[in-house]
Amino acid sequence: MLLPVQVIQTKRDGGQLSPEEIQAFVDGVAKDTWSEGQVAAMAMAIFLRGMQRDEIVTLTRAMLHSGDVMRWQGASALPGPVLDKHSTGGVGDKVSLMLAPIIAVCGGVVPMVSGRGLGHTGGTLDKLEAIPGYRIDPPPEQLLRVLREVGCAIVGASARIAPADRRLYATRDVTGTVESIPLITASILSKKLSAGLQSLVIDVKVGNGAFAASLEMARALATSLVQVAQAAGLPTEALLTDMNQTLGWTAGNALELQETLDFLDGTAREPRLLEVTLQLAARMLRLAGLAVDDRAAYAAAQAALDSGRAAERFARMVAALDGPADVFAAGRALPAAPVQRDFAAPRSGVLAAMNTRAIGHAVVALGGGRRRAGDVLDARVGFSHCRPLGTVVQAGDALLRIHAASDADADEVAATLLRSITIADAAPAEQPVIVEAITG
Repeated sequence: MLLPVQVIQTKRDGGQLSPEEIQAFVDGVAKDTWSEGQVAAMAMAIFLRGMQRDEIVTLTRAMLHSGDVMRWQGASALPGPVLDKHSTGGVGDKVSLMLAPIIAVCGGVVPMVSGRGLGHTGGTLDKLEAIPGYRIDPPPEQLLRVLREVGCAIVGASARIAPADRRLYATRDVTGTVESIPLITASILSKKLSAGLQSLVIDVKVGNGAFAASLEMARALATSLVQVAQAAGLPTEALLTDMNQTLGWTAGNALELQETLDFLDGTAREPRLLEVTLQLAARMLRLAGLAVDDRAAYAAAQAALDSGRAAERFARMVAALDGPADVFAAGRALPAAPVQRDFAAPRSGVLAAMNTRAIGHAVVALGGGRRRAGDVLDARVGFSHCRPLGTVVQAGDALLRIHAASDADADEVAATLLRSITIADAAPAEQPVIVEAITG
């Protein structure tokens, strides 16, 4: 029997862990036979010493099999290939909400297991919970029925999915080891592999509002995710996408949901948000064999959106998961903040830069994100009408609109925004929203 201290010492001293040692670690985490101190010591050893690619593959598989793995074959097989997308998180990133129904229209099946907000980044589940009645934790029989009848279901992970990751992540969060690329890779992929996918596309955000602030770190993370997923037998590609400004015109749960509804029904589509959505959709469809190449896949995704079929599919998903029968009608009555105030440009010039991370934290400060795990969110608050970088403004022009629960909250956030947005005399260099593709 391997003692925890022996496994920790191997990695602490820079050694490569054997499959047996990695399995012992994951078993200890999942079965609670390793103490919190031992789990923390192992996480720090991996953070400092790193892991080889085959170690990360073994760790991912062990974490995957610490819980349930969904199987879709047999009499209740789904009507198309099972595929998904994962985002590393950003400010205003509501792509999952429109992407899942687009893919379903095009013949894919998307059992999208999503998460809540983390730090300054918003969570897909938090946005969906702004819909009255929407069920993020359906029983297995309801989930299967929705997938068979609608083709997509955006839900939360059950406690039976990769339980080793649940405990390990909680430890990493309080021990300064979140940024470990091997541990991030195993965390993300163990949960995605548990969904029984046939292909996966990963959106790795890069920029001042992203977990990966530098291109080098984003590229390293995307490469690790793609190569480990492929080694585990899951065809995977990644896109690096820009997060040096909010994605779309809104940040905040009900506001982003309203933007999603407007996007799907064609009322308004912010160009950068549209391009990220369609580019991810194109790669998902091509990887799954639902289109011959990216150009054909992009056109199919665009047609699913423009025809209104993606909007119809989203509405069916919401109704099937116990939300309103007509979410588009219900969406016109989403909760609204009592204080709505335009934030004005302090001078004339060009909107040259924004501290996107600070803007995400401002949403949290308004009550739209969590400072502690048990915090209750205020779905009403956040920002709308966000102007993109490069916009020419006059002093006093609105740069965005603050949605707050009180005047005091709006005043506090306005002071933060004043420090977070730069107006300059010259336009910034144009940054494409699709930075790079990683295919392994």
